[in-house]
Parts: sequence; structure tokens; C-alpha cells
Amino acid sequence: MIRRLLLATVLALAAVTTVTTGPAQARACKYNYACVTVFYSDSTRTTVVGEKYEDCTGVVDMWGVRTGYLEFYESPC
Repeated sequence: MIRRLLLATVLALAAVTTVTTGPAQARACKYNYACVTVFYSDSTRTTVVGEKYEDCTGVVDMWGVRTGYLEFYESPC
């Protein structure tokens, strides 16, 4: 009984940890704005590993890897 309770607790904690440690989502680009999201390899933000570009007409271009370390830039069209 105690082993089952302990196993259930460990599995529940693992599930919560897995859900909360996923990559951060980039902000949504506002209407009539051009936006760039730059993704970095770690918290030092020195190595770029991906980018997402959204132009004024809504066309999206992406390359690389999305991570939780990002910077978001926007400018009006």
C-alpha cells in the first residue's frame, strides 16, 4: 500500500515537472506589425539557434530550434 502511494506521488510529481518545464511560447505578433523572435541555446543568450519572422502581411518564416530562451522584437508597419 505504501509503495503504491509512493509510486503514485513520484509519477504525479514527474508529470507536473514535465508539463511546467516545456519551452516558452513566443508572444503573438500584433495586427499591422512585423515581428522577430530570436531563440537562444541557453540563458546567456549568446548563441542563436533559431528565429521566427512574421511580416506585415502575416507571412511567417522560421528556421532552427525553438527554445525557452528568447527575445521578441516588434515594429509597426
